[in-house]
Amino acid sequence: MQMLRWFCGHTRRDRVRNEAIRERVGVAPIEEKLIQHRLRWFEHVQRRPPEAPVRSGVLKHVDKVKRGRDRPKLTWDESVKRDLKDWDISEELPFYRSAWRLAINVPEP
Repeated sequence: MQMLRWFCGHTRRDRVRNEAIRERVGVAPIEEKLIQHRLRWFEHVQRRPPEAPVRSGVLKHVDKVKRGRDRPKLTWDESVKRDLKDWDISEELPFYRSAWRLAINVPEP
């Protein structure tokens, strides 16, 4: 945001909202870009062979692990499943590269 403010000629003292600056510069929302990046990594993991270290390490589930009494931590798998559900994308789509790229693309405003 500091770079975008400098680009527009504003400082924090001007009290211009972040949304207004992003809209003026034409930058997509950060949340959507983070989801896009997470889904790009999911595509990479899905396209790897099952014996690859990245796939066996990321998708390996450990059962019977005692977790703390606090709220459970959000795992990478859970966040990806939530993103796929929110964006209405199937889990088989990463194998069709062109369709996948169109599905996860976040257009710049």
